[in-house]
Amino acid sequence: MADMSSFMEIALAEAEAAARRGEVPVGAVVVDGMTGAILARAGNRTEALADPTAHAEMLALRAAAALRGVPRLPGCDLYVTLEPCPMCAQAMSFFRIRRLYFGASDPKGGGVIHGPRIFASTSCHHRPEVYDGIGAARASELLRAFFARRRSSEGGETD
Repeated sequence: MADMSSFMEIALAEAEAAARRGEVPVGAVVVDGMTGAILARAGNRTEALADPTAHAEMLALRAAAALRGVPRLPGCDLYVTLEPCPMCAQAMSFFRIRRLYFGASDPKGGGVIHGPRIFASTSCHHRPEVYDGIGAARASELLRAFFARRRSSEGGETD
């Protein structure tokens, strides 16, 4: 069975692929916590699918549930390169994810250790174990570089 750093490496590869497609570089991997089998992996596709809910986490969770033919994924772990937003954190609760591992913190848009802290809410029915900071430096650098390129290309254009 692979270790958590190798699963985060796969999530980071998904984030890099998302950046190459012009998407915000976030990647996610769903792993069977007992066998270590990768059930699904995805990168952001909000632009490609014209869908603001097409976050890496949502796509990977949906694909893993479809693969298993069930609406919940107890015993499964999610690796994601960026702290999940409130929408994705709530979805993880609904999917009954066992553990969440994430890389970079997101003080502006996060929903786990920042913002509404979904898992700390009394209305949250399932709380996964949360481990943060896994591969954080590389995930943060991917995001920083992506937005720096975006800002420079927007500012450098003339009509």
